[in-house]
Amino acid sequence: MEQFDSEHQAAIDAARQAGVEAVADAGRFDRKGWNWPLYRPLVEFALEHGWPIAAANLSRGEARAVVAEPARSGLPPAPPAVQAALERDLVEGHCGKAPDPSRLAGMVEAQRARDARMAAVIRGRHSVLIAGNGHARPDRGVPLYLGDADVVSIAFTEVEPGRRSPRDYEAGRYDYLWFTPRAAREDPCK
Repeated sequence: MEQFDSEHQAAIDAARQAGVEAVADAGRFDRKGWNWPLYRPLVEFALEHGWPIAAANLSRGEARAVVAEPARSGLPPAPPAVQAALERDLVEGHCGKAPDPSRLAGMVEAQRARDARMAAVIRGRHSVLIAGNGHARPDRGVPLYLGDADVVSIAFTEVEPGRRSPRDYEAGRYDYLWFTPRAAREDPCK
């Protein structure tokens, strides 16, 4: 799960017998930021079935270190198309306000480092990765770091007014689109 940082894996494993809330506490799940009621059933299901819960993300400290010093990721340079796409995603995700170029380069590298970490955690396992759509994208997310692994990428996509066909969405970027009702929330760019 992207929602748990790798550094908390031992604590998550130790908390399994105490139940779903103990696992969330042990993994320091950001209940507000990640909307815990949406993830709780997934964690509960894994516990009930004895499935492992893998904390797959970089810690905030690791990500900040990569933002400050991109070479710390240890990754080879991104192909230009991947670099440009991730820059565009990050600027769009920050309401169209691009940070200074060196900070943006660090943010892109941190995103790549997150994807590489998630890939390393699930590599060689039969896994379901619970992560944001950007991480699930085969063209620039976790699948890039899984080599020739057999990957199926599914994006949960909110239905939008005026869009009536899968082609109107992100068809082609994922193997499957799972359409969901539009969530009511404030515009984060206001």
